[in-house]
Amino acid sequence: MSYRLSEPQVAQYHRDGYILVPSLFTAEEIGLLQNACKADPAFQQNVLSRRDGEGGSVDLAIWNHPGDDLYGVFSSCERMVNSAEQLMGEEVYHYHSKLILKRPRIGGAWTWHQDYGYWYNNGCLFPQMLSCMIAVDRSRKENGCLQVLKGSHHLGRIDHGHTGDQTGANLERVEQAGKVCELVYAEMNPGDALFFHCNTLHRSDQNKSDDPRLTLISCYNAARNSPYKTGRHPQYTPLKRVPDTRILETGVKLAKNASFITA
Repeated sequence: MSYRLSEPQVAQYHRDGYILVPSLFTAEEIGLLQNACKADPAFQQNVLSRRDGEGGSVDLAIWNHPGDDLYGVFSSCERMVNSAEQLMGEEVYHYHSKLILKRPRIGGAWTWHQDYGYWYNNGCLFPQMLSCMIAVDRSRKENGCLQVLKGSHHLGRIDHGHTGDQTGANLERVEQAGKVCELVYAEMNPGDALFFHCNTLHRSDQNKSDDPRLTLISCYNAARNSPYKTGRHPQYTPLKRVPDTRILETGVKLAKNASFITA
């Protein structure tokens, strides 16, 4: 039987704007992803740096379409796609994915924002979108784990502006939201996954520890919510769902060949 979230998990997502799913991926699966990220020259060569306006920076690599490489298999496997469709209640497609690295001691912060704060400007009419963050490394307060304001997706979209190289939510609104919405530190172990609504306010601190914080984030859009204009991320493209077993098959093959496909 293919993977499915429980009814209480789906209800929690709609109530709180996020759910944390422990061990969505096994130690063996996440180990293959860890090794791929470390050994993949394409990741190192395609990294972009984003200043946080506080003296730090975050490294990220971003791509639109899931390929046949290990990153693409994680984004298109049944566990991920089935969960996204359960939470949104309809067909989804892959909007984009990214690897985000906060290096030890120098990794930057992300300012408070909603993903729909800028996806709205890409031509997506409805906030029928979500992201799933997979912890590749241990994610703790000390190395800048994700923070969310519980239930903040019910606020609707907030105006956004620029902070450093990032786009952030109106801080007056965020301050008021913080008075009525609980601040949650989403600490995660490798293999854990956090699904969160596109209007959920979230941020993260700088990495002041000696440990890196690497995450893979896959973003999904409802098929009916295809952007009405051409932008930086794709319009509706049918998503080819692959069996969960493909993760180990692909990871083991890549490990043997020591060859990684560009993102």
